[in-house]
Amino acid sequence: MMLAWIALNMTPGIGPRAATVLLERFGSAEAVFHASRSQLELLRMDAQTVDAILAKSFDERAKREFDEVKKLGGDILVLDDGSYPDILREIADPPPVLYVKGDWQACFDQPSIGVVGSRNCSTYGENASEMLARDLASRGITITSGLARGIDTAAHRGAMRASGRTIAVMGTGLDSVYPRENNGTVREILAKGGCLVTQFPLGTPPLKENFPYRNRIISGLSLGLLVVEASERSGSLITARLAVEQNREVMAVPGNITSGNSFGTNYLIKSGAKLVQQWQDIVAEMPAEIGARILPPKTDDRKESERARNENHIPHDLSPNEITVYKALSLDEATHIDILVEGCGLSFGDLNSALVSLDIKDLIRVLPGKCYARKA
Repeated sequence: MMLAWIALNMTPGIGPRAATVLLERFGSAEAVFHASRSQLELLRMDAQTVDAILAKSFDERAKREFDEVKKLGGDILVLDDGSYPDILREIADPPPVLYVKGDWQACFDQPSIGVVGSRNCSTYGENASEMLARDLASRGITITSGLARGIDTAAHRGAMRASGRTIAVMGTGLDSVYPRENNGTVREILAKGGCLVTQFPLGTPPLKENFPYRNRIISGLSLGLLVVEASERSGSLITARLAVEQNREVMAVPGNITSGNSFGTNYLIKSGAKLVQQWQDIVAEMPAEIGARILPPKTDDRKESERARNENHIPHDLSPNEITVYKALSLDEATHIDILVEGCGLSFGDLNSALVSLDIKDLIRVLPGKCYARKA
């Protein structure tokens, strides 16, 4: 009975682990709400949680929640439902309920790679995340990330640039976007065939303790986890540990050894994570049948390498001034406009015109402080 599952997920003090214990003991979500106080107390449950279960008001609460989710255009998947993603069901203590919105069936049907990293990422990290997500999504891989600032947002954006699918796993209820500036990103994800996923009931705010649960879903939905940038105490390292516990492949993009944002990724590589330089490195770690479908035949390795090296060629249909400015910009770091004035040999008016045109063509990033960088 779906309403019992929804109510179990809404009961204070019951997370995935407690839900697993209750389901193993009583056999079904509905049976939990018919248990006696003594039976529940034997499981050493918090008194408030026991009282909430014994209140037996789950039908009314759950029905209201179900109706509100439907009004938002969402759906609810429960653990014993055939629509619940098999790959997530396999992990220890899977979330009993998933709230989803968008084209979730198509997203779950494709193999997925999780992408995580620093919120305060460098231009290098942002470009690497967007480029790798774009290259994977263009080959039928769903990109799963956490909708956070920085690396996560770049990964979602890269997938959408390739007209691919992306899953945004939320640390809030389905009715609340965090951070707020990603409201536009969420609308674009839904418009382009992606989906939103959360285990949290409607009205759940972005509490700090929610995000480790969100991270378990990111890695749980994915065949492998890619960490792009991470500091020494980054939450991305926790996600990587969760991925290992879930028997997922862990991969990392190497970074500058003098950068704090590279400590975590370089540490992961030193500890055995796969070093990633291009999308082929990621696909090579996926199941053989997926790799055989996506990777080029071995006889074409040289041609594919040449194609990969040429992916950052100068775009067509640029004016001479635009080519000059584009060549002066870097993928890895921002360039201040004063440096461009000195290096390009253009008047300020011509330089500014070229920058505006390149921005309109979606070829560069306009960064704070009058700085610019190429897009991947």
